[in-house]
Amino acid sequence: MSTVGAAEDTICAIATPAGEGGIGIVRISGPQAVDIARNVVRLRSKKSLLSVASHQLHLADILLRPVPSIDTQPVSRTGALTEQIVDEGLVVYMKAPRSFTAEDVVEIHCHGSALVLQRVCEACVAAGARLAQAGEFTKRAFLKGRLDLSQAEAVLDTIRAKSEVALRLAQRQLRGELAQQIHRLRTGLVGLLAHLEAGIDFVDEDIAFVGRDEMTASLQGTLVEVQRMLATAESGRVLREGIRVVITGEPNVGKSSLLNSLLQEDRAIVTDIPGTTRDTIEESVVWDGLRVTLIDTAGLRDTTEVVELEGIRRSKEAQDQADLILHVFDGSQLARMELENVCSPSRGHERLYIVNKIDLIDAASMQSLSDALLARTTCKVFPISVRTGEGLETLKIAIRAQFVKPSFEASDGVVITHVRHRVALEQAETSLQEALVSVERGVEPEFVAVDLRGAADALGEIVGTITSDEVLERIFSEFCIGK
Repeated sequence: MSTVGAAEDTICAIATPAGEGGIGIVRISGPQAVDIARNVVRLRSKKSLLSVASHQLHLADILLRPVPSIDTQPVSRTGALTEQIVDEGLVVYMKAPRSFTAEDVVEIHCHGSALVLQRVCEACVAAGARLAQAGEFTKRAFLKGRLDLSQAEAVLDTIRAKSEVALRLAQRQLRGELAQQIHRLRTGLVGLLAHLEAGIDFVDEDIAFVGRDEMTASLQGTLVEVQRMLATAESGRVLREGIRVVITGEPNVGKSSLLNSLLQEDRAIVTDIPGTTRDTIEESVVWDGLRVTLIDTAGLRDTTEVVELEGIRRSKEAQDQADLILHVFDGSQLARMELENVCSPSRGHERLYIVNKIDLIDAASMQSLSDALLARTTCKVFPISVRTGEGLETLKIAIRAQFVKPSFEASDGVVITHVRHRVALEQAETSLQEALVSVERGVEPEFVAVDLRGAADALGEIVGTITSDEVLERIFSEFCIGK
């Protein structure tokens, strides 16, 4: 009997989302996949599952075999327990290594009833499979060399993609664009390291396997490519995850109206009564491929009302988690008040100042107000009217431009989308810089070799050439069961 979680186990799981659907899939993977499936399905063609061609769908009855401990099993005239047909569906056998996990895989496609899928899984377990752990199918694909670690992460990114751009980035990584670049850079470093260590071994013979100029040029070239990838990390993260934009300001400046206008739907209640919004209201929209989560918050003012105070606390908490803050002012009131305390520092967050209700003031007053604001802050100022729609399109373009530069969108190069990849590249960058300094100073080659190995290992962590079990568990635990 194998231990729980052992790689030689045959595993099964429901591979489609929870809930009702037209089709549901149970996936079986492992050395006993076909034998287990033979106990659960019976092909209408009367053929054995072992004899059918790989990667072809076959109509089948899905069975619940006799289990003596189940009192509800049908009984034949002879008193023997009989098999029970649970459903009919399609079965496909994918012979190793031509499957997602590179193992023998059988998929049972039946009706998407939660009860049917549960009973099919129970039948598989009764036949000798065990239930898969989160991400175990993809983990097996990685361990079998079917995918590298960056591609395995791209599987999850593809599942979770909420915009066209995020999906496109995930698919590029799944096709191996990042992996190819990393493998190429790492191979170059390993080759350089081999020459350097050979020179150390033959130092008494005075043989130089790699010259100083050649090593410097190679290290500099690798460093430039690592830094170019690092330069894409923030935009890549934003395009993969989207941004959180918090709308803040005093009561009745038009925060909820701005949220509704940007969403193009009446999501938040709008009244003339100050303090209408008591809690944060969160909704997402996609602008030209960028997923933007807009959060409307309670108006900021001095109050003793308990519910409003809680709303203000949540507003400040939302600001702490924001990628961008839109601080909204009432232009009709701002034109008549002192501006000394209006333009406070952004406190570490990107911040745009939104002057709303410009339809209530004349052009000369608006220009004077804009000049006064610009003189007091480094933040960008956007005059808008939620009522007329003036300035809203310019604001949307500006929000997107804060995070996605035109030069980035025009690039066809590798894009870094994961914090884990960025951290590894930063470690490689540091090691390469230290190696270059050592070479330039004529430091002993043994010390240069340490830095070269550090850079190569850091790159290896991205694709899983060098990865701890702890990192693997953390990555694959994010997956759903069945993937």
